[in-house]
Amino acid sequence: MTAAVEATTPALRAVVTGASSGIGAATVRWLRAAGWDVVAVARRADRLAALAAETGAVAVVADVTSDDDVARLAAQVTAGGPVHALVNIAGGARGTQSVAAASIADWQAMFEVNVLGTLRVTTALLPALTASGRGDVVVLTSTAALDTYPGGGGYVAAKHAERAIATTLRLELIGQPVRVIEIAPGMVQTEEFSLNRFGGDAARAAAVYAGVDAPLTAADVADTIGWTLTRPHHVNVDLLVLRPRAQVSNTQVARA
Repeated sequence: MTAAVEATTPALRAVVTGASSGIGAATVRWLRAAGWDVVAVARRADRLAALAAETGAVAVVADVTSDDDVARLAAQVTAGGPVHALVNIAGGARGTQSVAAASIADWQAMFEVNVLGTLRVTTALLPALTASGRGDVVVLTSTAALDTYPGGGGYVAAKHAERAIATTLRLELIGQPVRVIEIAPGMVQTEEFSLNRFGGDAARAAAVYAGVDAPLTAADVADTIGWTLTRPHHVNVDLLVLRPRAQVSNTQVARA
């Protein structure tokens, strides 16, 4: 499906974190095209401003690892009206060391944004999502949340912990008008994910996707997120795993 086909009620309002690039920016575009009011959240003001000018989204500069920033974000968002969806996309990977050679700093950075960032924003906006009468919490994890692979210990651990937020929250919200949706993509080729993981080494980042026939794109994942949000609200997509056809596991990928 596309956003143009599955238009939604203009009154619906979403908050998207990690909106300055990649899947976050693509999700803002999808939701705006589908008629949603969108608050786009990220740290980089220049990129957010450009996205807001392009899409008509409202830009809020905030760092999900900062208690003060998230409190300010929640106050600003709730003052602007009901909140129907929170899409937790802010995250990322750092490093490829083995567990034995792990960088504590890298692990800590990944937990701060992937786990505690998701926790901060979710708890801050959950009262508003519940009050809307039809709230959604989307947590973008990864196939790394479902299995392990060598050299990915820190990212795997962070995504497993982030997944625990989603699965536990769903149990705790039973009977409440809030869905908890987990989207777990495999290989997605974006402009920054692998580049950040390899510390800016463009050649190593490009090698991740070399010879792979059509890795997923940010737009593919955004389309999937949009599809889950636009199901009738009694339908909960607990977990949706998506991979490119060329990838069958975290470690097995067909290459030309």
